[in-house]
Amino acid sequence: MSPPDSHLATEPDVSLVSRPRNLRSAAEAIKGWLCFACAAISVVTTVGIVYVLASESVAFFQRVSIVEFLTGTRWAPLFEPSSFGILPLLCGTFLVASGAALFSLPLGLLAAVYLSEYASPRVRKTLKPTLEVLAGVPTVVYGYFGLTFVTPLLREVFPSVQVFNAAAGAIVVGIMVLPLVSSLCEDALSAVPKSLRDAAYGLGSTKFEVSTKIVIPAALSGIMASFILAISRAVGETMAVTLAAGMTPKLTLNPAESIQTMTSYIVQVSQGDTPAGTTIYKTIFAVGMTLFLITLVMNLIARKLVARFRSGYQ
Repeated sequence: MSPPDSHLATEPDVSLVSRPRNLRSAAEAIKGWLCFACAAISVVTTVGIVYVLASESVAFFQRVSIVEFLTGTRWAPLFEPSSFGILPLLCGTFLVASGAALFSLPLGLLAAVYLSEYASPRVRKTLKPTLEVLAGVPTVVYGYFGLTFVTPLLREVFPSVQVFNAAAGAIVVGIMVLPLVSSLCEDALSAVPKSLRDAAYGLGSTKFEVSTKIVIPAALSGIMASFILAISRAVGETMAVTLAAGMTPKLTLNPAESIQTMTSYIVQVSQGDTPAGTTIYKTIFAVGMTLFLITLVMNLIARKLVARFRSGYQ
């Protein structure tokens, strides 16, 4: 006969088994809260930025008519009589952004088509990282590159080009966003199912026909999303445009003339010479809020296109 308490020696200690499980659960809970804190910091930062821009912009529009701000054709807050029409800054911003788009979007798409459809794996592994090195160059370097190299080159071809001009700013910004366009477009093209290519080749299509009539239309949503993101990046560029395009607010469509963008104006006023609380000081928040709304709309459009692009292949 076994001892009365012999069955206790064969039963596992429940506390010893549950202890590691409780520790793992606690560790997972801590990790989850850390991830939530990181996400919350991003949200709180965004909310704080919007709050500062909105509150200061409201104070500005209490002194300046919003109709004058949106429809005025003269921007001269630093001179007397002062004028607060933002159209010259909007014109300069979109002149640089559109010029950068004309330069970078076709080149970026063609580079993506080559990397996706024509390049061998060895060439792709070498060329794509080399192209993306351009994204790591500081923007101030691009600005001096435009001022000391691009502008003299333009003035040799077109003598009427000013020292500071919108064309040089558009070219250097186009070079800056070129890696973004090529990388995102290449990802969109590579996501097209191989079965579509094989079916087209089976019907006797050439590589060029497959690229232009099958792959690009299938990846059009992703390509358009990359275009919008690149233009949004060009709209928000600061130092390169300030150095290459100048700081002359002018309502013009001539790329040979000096212009001023919204970002370069913010740099000009933020140098510390303007007293805080004045109307001139508050203009940077009104301009910043306008720039924020423009880029927000463009990013929302790009997000919609990306969602449509992803759902098409799920």
